Amino acid sequence: MSSMKRHQQIMELLIQQGEVTVHDLSEQLDVTGKTIRNDLEVLEQRSLLTRVHGGAVLKHATDLGLLPLQIPNQKHITEKNNIAQKALELIEENDIIALDGGSTTLAIAKLLEDKPLTVITNDLFIMSELIRKTKIRLVIPGGYRNRNLLVGNEAITFIRKLNIQKAFISTTAIHPEQGLSIYTSELYDMKRALLETAKNVYCVVDSSKFGKMALLTFAQLNEFSSIITDRNLSAVDIHAYEEHKAKLLFANHLIKPIIES
Repeated sequence: MSSMKRHQQIMELLIQQGEVTVHDLSEQLDVTGKTIRNDLEVLEQRSLLTRVHGGAVLKHATDLGLLPLQIPNQKHITEKNNIAQKALELIEENDIIALDGGSTTLAIAKLLEDKPLTVITNDLFIMSELIRKTKIRLVIPGGYRNRNLLVGNEAITFIRKLNIQKAFISTTAIHPEQGLSIYTSELYDMKRALLETAKNVYCVVDSSKFGKMALLTFAQLNEFSSIITDRNLSAVDIHAYEEHKAKLLFANHLIKPIIES
């Protein structure tokens, strides 16, 4: 197993459990304790975890919500709803759009009116939301289930054949120099397919994810038509991202969350 694959599995276990031990990792990944300790040292240098006696814990407690889990991420609900409301301003009747997996794209799905649209998604939560809206044509790319997402080569091949006008993509972390990053390689190809296929591509990401890095960079800032976020970024942060060619689009403040679930 490559070091990259081990790092990915270590981070997935950390996010699921909050902490890991060298002994358990050595058994699960079938490598020596020395190899695991070297892996943990590398991941600590990337500010992804903190080593403790006999193992490691997550660097930031908020990382517990960064991978797609069996329930939608409930953090920063107000900000995500505001971002979703802003994204709706870009969607027109009869558009062909794609919604990447994630809690902010789920907020977009919940806010979408039941009107003539084609929506492509691999997120089971989004499918469940949109299947009740009969005027929306729901397109599912296929693949196999990984948590709440459908992934695999079949889905990637299908996506690349479509005429997608607007894609809305989520991210685990966003950094001015390292770009947009995620923890698992199984999501990488789907995000790249959407980026390279859609005519216009928008990142939807709340401000809590700015200035952070995950394991795998899947895009640079300048690959997006705009990056839609909330208004909690400082002027210094805004300048840093714009210096790296990010086109930031800010959500309007709403009096209260539109979505409460």
